[in-house]
Amino acid sequence: MTTKPLLLIDVDGPLNPYAARPQRRPAGYTTHRMRPTGWTGAESAKPLRVWLNPGHGAELLALADAYELVWATTWKDEANDWIGPHLGLPRLPFIDWPQMHGRAPRGTFWKTQYVLEYAQGRPFAWVDDDITPMDREYVDQRHPARALLLRIDERVGLLREDFARLADWAE
Repeated sequence: MTTKPLLLIDVDGPLNPYAARPQRRPAGYTTHRMRPTGWTGAESAKPLRVWLNPGHGAELLALADAYELVWATTWKDEANDWIGPHLGLPRLPFIDWPQMHGRAPRGTFWKTQYVLEYAQGRPFAWVDDDITPMDREYVDQRHPARALLLRIDERVGLLREDFARLADWAE
């Protein structure tokens, strides 16, 4: 039996296009106000604004036949409480980052080294808004299995074409 590849999912950027113009919610998205533990503005009266597209849940669930879905977000397990329910997702495993926002090898994004540790040689696709060519090179040189690093525009979020690319890659 072959193990499915991992689909590592970041929240802010891919699912929450936080960098879209603040006065205009992106089409298809709903606005949610949240106070996750990591929200630095938690002391203030204003909760975090999160835009989510309910259709993304169905798209991700459709990919669950081909992938093992995993949160790869600074929300960690809180994505299961704050994000997943709005998208109709079950509780998902998550990467419990040993250190967040720390130093990274060779100019890579801080998550990249931990993504490889989590994958443990398994094939994976990773959607994140902070992926760079340095991350792709690092993964190509150090990861023995196939990997797709899909950078998502944080102003737009995941698009239908991104889901299609993920489905094609899994085949």
